[in-house]
Amino acid sequence: GFFGEAVIMSQSCTIRTRKFITNRLLSRKQFVIDVIHPGRPNVPKAELTEKIAKIYKADEQLVSVFGFKTAFGGGRTTGFGLVYDDLNSIKGFEPNYRLVRKGLKEAVKTSRKQRKERKNRAKRVTGIKKTKILAGQAAGKK
Repeated sequence: GFFGEAVIMSQSCTIRTRKFITNRLLSRKQFVIDVIHPGRPNVPKAELTEKIAKIYKADEQLVSVFGFKTAFGGGRTTGFGLVYDDLNSIKGFEPNYRLVRKGLKEAVKTSRKQRKERKNRAKRVTGIKKTKILAGQAAGKK
C-alpha cells in the first residue's frame, strides 16, 4: 500500500560515468552520466552534484551537471557532467546561466521591454557602433 511506496522512494541510485575525457584546454574533466534509479521518478541535480564531487574528490562548486533526459519508462536517466580544476576556470568557461543556477553569479535583471528596445536599436547601426550600443547598455543596466 501507501507505506510500501514510501520505502521504495527512499532507495538510492547508481551513478556511472562513461566517455570520460580530461579536457586540458578548458581545464576540466567531462563525461556522460548514467543514473540508474529504479523505483524513483528522478534524482535531484543537487544529489548528483554531491555524489560526483565525492567520486572525483572535488569541491561541489566545481561540478556542473546538466542535460538530463529520463528514458521512457523511467528508472534510467542520462546527462552530462563537468568537473573543473579551479574556481577561476569554472567562472571563465561555464555559460552564465549555469553559473547563475549554481549561485556563482547574480542574474542580470532587465525588463523584457528594455531587451527588445536594445535589440531594435542595434538593428539600425552596423560595425563598431553596434558593439558600442550593446556594451554601453549592458554597462548601464548592471
